Amino acid sequence: MKATKTVTALALTSMLACRCGPAQAFRPFDGTDAAVTEPGEIEIELGPAEYLREGAERVLLAPELRVNYGFMPDWEATIEGEVAHALAADVPGTSLVGNAASLKGVLREGSLQQKSGPSIATEFAVLLPGIRDEHGAGVSLTGIVSRQWSWATVHLNAAAALTRERHGDLFLDTIIEGPHDWAVRPVCEFFYERDFGQFQTRSGLIGAIWQVKDNLAVDVAVRGARINDHTAGAIRAGVTFAFGVSKGSGLLPGLAAATPH
Repeated sequence: MKATKTVTALALTSMLACRCGPAQAFRPFDGTDAAVTEPGEIEIELGPAEYLREGAERVLLAPELRVNYGFMPDWEATIEGEVAHALAADVPGTSLVGNAASLKGVLREGSLQQKSGPSIATEFAVLLPGIRDEHGAGVSLTGIVSRQWSWATVHLNAAAALTRERHGDLFLDTIIEGPHDWAVRPVCEFFYERDFGQFQTRSGLIGAIWQVKDNLAVDVAVRGARINDHTAGAIRAGVTFAFGVSKGSGLLPGLAAATPH
């Protein structure tokens, strides 16, 4: 019975903690934007702790880490993962989940690159095995369209994936941000995900991003979701910061804007 509970808890951890959508996110969202880190710059997205719950189950993600590196114009490479702790007293377990490596490229420079029209990007990810959970590997392909106006920024994501369990997965996502020149801008997100072998999720998120300075942003958000017949929720908070690196060693004089890319 204890082993069964452990497996159940780790499966729940995987369902809640793998950021659901196959797209590689930017904080505090599950989706992403049609922009990349500048060449020679590193952007780090850190979530010190995120609290998740579904029914009686509780999971703590501490920490979550995503590192983006701009290796050439209009292209970035990303590696990410998170440590999940099952909080039920009778279900021990800490696992490393949500591991992925990805490449994102801008196909059309637009308003996110200070040009006219929509920005369009694509992202390919390899979903890597975890530790004590998510033992298989998978792949995903995402299309992203972003448009920025003076009053709002909108990001649309559509992704298809083959999950680690060899199931097909579909992810559709909309992110809306408040005016980009506000120091603290309100944000919201809505997504639908269908894992054809396990579950479907409808999710909504509201929060805010505080642009402390050009290379530093702090985020906080609350997410609610319906996973199959159960409700779920999460409290998110984190920080995004960026810096330039030379090909040799040391820092470049300029620093990257933290959010969005």
